[in-house]
Amino acid sequence: MSDSPVNKPETPKLRKVRLPGGGARRRSAARLASVQALYMIHVGEQDPNDVIRDFLEGRMGGEAVEVDPDTEEERVTSLIDFDHELFVSLVRGVLARSDEIDGILSQSLTSGWHWDRMENTVREILRCGCFEIQERTDVPPRVAINEYVDVAHAFYAGPETRLVNAVLDRLARVIRPDEMERGRDGGGHGRQG
Repeated sequence: MSDSPVNKPETPKLRKVRLPGGGARRRSAARLASVQALYMIHVGEQDPNDVIRDFLEGRMGGEAVEVDPDTEEERVTSLIDFDHELFVSLVRGVLARSDEIDGILSQSLTSGWHWDRMENTVREILRCGCFEIQERTDVPPRVAINEYVDVAHAFYAGPETRLVNAVLDRLARVIRPDEMERGRDGGGHGRQG
């Protein structure tokens, strides 16, 4: 697969996805679609408005292998039914602040991980997670972290998921320390995905 704009890359390939039910499912799917859309915009150098429109209209975006939490049965599911407001907020927010977000993230990496050598999908996951922790105060930071670790699991089985968890946890402790402390002592709220 070429990363040149002439040969437009497809959305990154998913492994398995475990999506919760109801509104939480729609928000989880929006986060996953946001990562895919940003990948298409950054790697494929595609027009953001075209990519957003294609995702919202179901022409782009993908399918995921969903695992039923009760039966462990796998099935292919469409990501078309996602929270459009959250999707647009994440994609546009990351694009508007990508230089700032990239600077924050590159300084938050532990030794052995370098922002400019990191795989593109991991970068998009971290960008979305960083933006959501900074700007979406309606979502508890621990929920956002868990959501993006789940997104990472949809693409990777290796150390990338631990990296996503560590970097976003470190950021949340700096950006929203009071909420992170409340969550640790049991005073936090339930999952509001």
